[in-house]
Amino acid sequence: MTAEALEGRVIRSYSNVYYVQVGSEVLECRPRGRLRYREERVLAGDQVRVSRAGPGLGAVDEILPRRNALSRPSVANVDQVVIVQSFHEPDLDFGLLDRYLVVVALDDLPATLCFNKADLASPAEVAAFPALYDRLGYRCVVASVRASEGLEDVRALLSGRISVLAGPSGVGKSSLLNALSPGLGLRTGEVSRKVRRGTHTTRHVALIPTGEGGLVADTPGFAHLEVSDLRPSELAGYYPDLAALAPSCRFQGCAHRAEPDCRVKEAVARGEVDRGRYERYLALLAEVEANYRPW
Repeated sequence: MTAEALEGRVIRSYSNVYYVQVGSEVLECRPRGRLRYREERVLAGDQVRVSRAGPGLGAVDEILPRRNALSRPSVANVDQVVIVQSFHEPDLDFGLLDRYLVVVALDDLPATLCFNKADLASPAEVAAFPALYDRLGYRCVVASVRASEGLEDVRALLSGRISVLAGPSGVGKSSLLNALSPGLGLRTGEVSRKVRRGTHTTRHVALIPTGEGGLVADTPGFAHLEVSDLRPSELAGYYPDLAALAPSCRFQGCAHRAEPDCRVKEAVARGEVDRGRYERYLALLAEVEANYRPW
């Protein structure tokens, strides 16, 4: 008798063992031989076809087509990257935030921004910092776990999506998830030990439920923030505010630095483009130029 074919989503992986959510049940699965022979790696987030192999056990027969796949973290079918920054403790790092936005755009994924620890910020900061990026078309939410503010906005942000959280240590990623799902018991300041069940391996990835059908990758977020593979002439295209003005520059491929008749520089002088963000772009451009190798 042919085993019943089921479809589900991989929610955890430990080396060559995969936990697949099929309805309300989670099956512990290993890949069929043909997947191993093809060296097809199953990723957390994959939609797969499985067959039962015993009580609570199964085998992964097929990986269904992916919408996307990241290598670091290793997760498939990602809907968004949520970049978490704190207003203070640690202070908001605009240079790092802009770099994250470029890296996420390189992976052709939408980025949303969560400004955390609003209880430590002044009203002027709470009003100004998110507004800068909201004007650029990024969805922004403001939250404070300590003051229980904005948590429902974060829940709505994650609802029904597979998300990857990105951001430096200490900005409150685990605290946010604990506030949304108190039973998780994630340890702040480090990756969850609860879902690892004692397993320590760089190939481990888990998807944590956040309610309302949301899943968040339990990883430190983007581990790769280099932009060395990017052509210097392409960098400005990943800045929405600069890209919108570039077609009006005199020179095609304008770097918006020393060229005459540059609409970006004119907009900066008029205060239409944030000067701090423009200067951070120039700093990143210099880094890309220094590291770029065309061969």
